[in-house]
Amino acid sequence: MVRIKPFAAVRPPKELVEEVAARPYDVLNSAEAKAEASEKSLLHITKPEIDFEPMPDEHSQEVYDQAVKNFKSWQEKGWLVQDSKPCYYIYAQTMNGKTQYGLVLCAHTDDYSEGKIKKHELTRKDKEDDRMVHVRIQNANIEPVFFSYPDNAEIDAIVRKYTAGKPEYDFTAEDGFGHHFWVIDDDDTVRRITEIFKDIPAFYVADGHHRTAAAARVGAEKRTGNPAHTGDEEYNFFMAVAFPESQLTIIDYNRVVKDLNGLTAEEFMKALEEDFIVEKKGKEICKPDHLHNFSMYLGGEWYSLEAREGRYDDSDPIGVLDVTILSDLVLDKILGIKDLRTDKRIDFVGGIRGLGELSKRVDSGEMAVAFALYPVSMKQIVDIADSGNIMPPKTTWFEPKLRSGLAIHKLD
Repeated sequence: MVRIKPFAAVRPPKELVEEVAARPYDVLNSAEAKAEASEKSLLHITKPEIDFEPMPDEHSQEVYDQAVKNFKSWQEKGWLVQDSKPCYYIYAQTMNGKTQYGLVLCAHTDDYSEGKIKKHELTRKDKEDDRMVHVRIQNANIEPVFFSYPDNAEIDAIVRKYTAGKPEYDFTAEDGFGHHFWVIDDDDTVRRITEIFKDIPAFYVADGHHRTAAAARVGAEKRTGNPAHTGDEEYNFFMAVAFPESQLTIIDYNRVVKDLNGLTAEEFMKALEEDFIVEKKGKEICKPDHLHNFSMYLGGEWYSLEAREGRYDDSDPIGVLDVTILSDLVLDKILGIKDLRTDKRIDFVGGIRGLGELSKRVDSGEMAVAFALYPVSMKQIVDIADSGNIMPPKTTWFEPKLRSGLAIHKLD
């Protein structure tokens, strides 16, 4: 059962929230962040290289120092202010007319090391190390991780009660997504929420595997360095927004490849026909509409690829995934791509960009071929996490992304 606690969030005054709140660090490159950041934007804290001209390496010491300086400055100027008492918060997001409601809370680092916070992706040490530096130097979780949890009727009822009232924050960002935020500061309700989660069996990391791992590592580091450690210290906890499983939207995560591994287009198509039923669709975008159905863009044309029976194992939670089928039967077998995490010939495109982004990158000559996949389900993610298995890289894309800057958790 998971352990959670309320916390006194550092957050912007309501009149500044739209200026401070920003997209998360990992969906923007440095140039995009520099173009997007206003004076008060949290991007000056999460991507501080944008304050330099020319921009230095984002992992350089001067950039880390600037992050600390900016976080301190934002608090001194009153652009970020800490609440007077520990609270829980509700963060709701609206996309395409659908709203999902998450609880902003602190989860325990031990629950991650003990497997109660379950992951479905491998992490890269270099990315973990970078996030660990940011947590350590700020002594804070600046950006939340994104969890899901099994639906709970009593939590749903509490959320409905609070969201019937006026939100603390309520704005629509430039991408058209709505962001709404309520404060739960009633002591009895706070205690009850903490109690309810003692019966929640697990959290599932939806987005933020590197931030979760980094937070757990910083907690362990601080524990080792504190001879008076009791287990109740704030550094034993890290910030997350947890959503009921049934409310989440997973969209496709697609692939583009630079070359055909020395094959002509005709040879490549012939190789595909061994494991797929290939149907030419023409110039109009073709979208996969069920599991084991793929779309491919090659030579200015869209194709439907239907995996032939017997080429996958529906009883294997990993083998049944379309990312596995594509990786085994196309990327590895035909195109010679063995490691999705390190091979420079492949890139990944979140479905939020639309399938037009795939054809654009092929038509530009940057890539030779593109593949669109049917999105995985939340049930598949839970089944894989519960079984202790790991999904292939770049399998899930959750949307909308959490806005950073609505709440920050200090570790002291």
